[in-house]
Amino acid sequence: MLWVKGFHIVFVASWFAGLFYLPRIFVNLAMVEPQSIAERERLLLMARKLLRFSTLIAVVAVALGLWLWLGFGIGRGAGWMHAKLGVVVLAIGYHHACAVLLRRFVDGRNRRSHRWYRWFNELPVLLLTAAVLLVVLKPF
Repeated sequence: MLWVKGFHIVFVASWFAGLFYLPRIFVNLAMVEPQSIAERERLLLMARKLLRFSTLIAVVAVALGLWLWLGFGIGRGAGWMHAKLGVVVLAIGYHHACAVLLRRFVDGRNRRSHRWYRWFNELPVLLLTAAVLLVVLKPF
């Protein structure tokens, strides 16, 4: 079980690294001048690759978490686990929102400012903090 837990932590940390960095690329994309086509294409390529890679990592992180929960019974029936699962659902939703926003950039339909993306970039920090505190403190 400790091996599964260790790999779960590594994959969650890696997934969130992607969720921290992808919106930073969006900040830069939102600031690109319309005539800077090469810069825009380079940033879009980086964003696509990061999204693809972090999606694969997220799948493994969630699978390992399910293994811990369903296979080993960690947190089964506990209130903190229900709250943590809610945070996981929000993180998956955030990940999906990043994919939608990237599609808008690719299609040339972004209407948001770089300031908006800077604020958007703070959400995964809150999600990761909530998940870690729920797991460590088990408040209910």
